[in-house]
Amino acid sequence: MSLLQELKDRSGAKCELCSSEIDLKVYEVQPISTGGVDGSLLACNTCVSQIEDSSLVDANHWRCLNDSMWSEFRAVKVVAWRMLHRLKNEGWPQDLLDIMYLDGEELQFAEATGDHLDESEKVIHKDCNGSILQAGDNVVLIKDLKVKGSSMVAKQGTAVRRISLDPENAKYIEGKVGAQTIVIITDYVKKMADKE
Repeated sequence: MSLLQELKDRSGAKCELCSSEIDLKVYEVQPISTGGVDGSLLACNTCVSQIEDSSLVDANHWRCLNDSMWSEFRAVKVVAWRMLHRLKNEGWPQDLLDIMYLDGEELQFAEATGDHLDESEKVIHKDCNGSILQAGDNVVLIKDLKVKGSSMVAKQGTAVRRISLDPENAKYIEGKVGAQTIVIITDYVKKMADKE
C-alpha cells in the first residue's frame, strides 16, 4: 500500500489539519528523519502552502487547529504546535498552546525547526556563500576535512545528505559521510540545489 493511501485511510481522505477534502497530498514533516506514516500527514494544498511560506499565512484558516491539535498522530500534533507558535501574537493560539500537551520526544521533534522561537532568538545556519541551511538539506564539502578522532578524511566534493542542525551553534551541522556521522563546520559546505 502506498504512503498516500495509508494516510488517506488514516484520515478518512481529509486534510489532517483543516478537514478539507480538496487537493490532498502527502506532507513530510521537517526535519525529515523517518518520513513514512509516522513522519508525514495528509494535507490540503492551502495548508501546505501556508506551512511552507509564512507570507501566505491566513490566521483565520488555522482556527481548525483547535480540533487537529488533539490528533493521536505525532506528525499532526507537531505541525499544529508549530503553526500555533507562528501565530501566537494573534492571541487565541496562545490559549490553545497553554492546554496542548506533547510528550518529550514529540516536543523535541516540534522544536527542531525553531518555529517556536522569536526571530531574534533563532540560530541561523549559513553555508560558505551565506545561503540559509535547513534540517534535511543536502550540502557538498568545499575542502578536504580531517575527521577528529579517526584517520578518515572527508574529501572536497563529497555530498552530505539530509543534514541536521545544531540548535545552539550556528556554525555546526551534522551529516553522514560514508557510514559515519560527523560534525561539520558550516564555513566548509555549500548548499546543493534541491534536484537529486
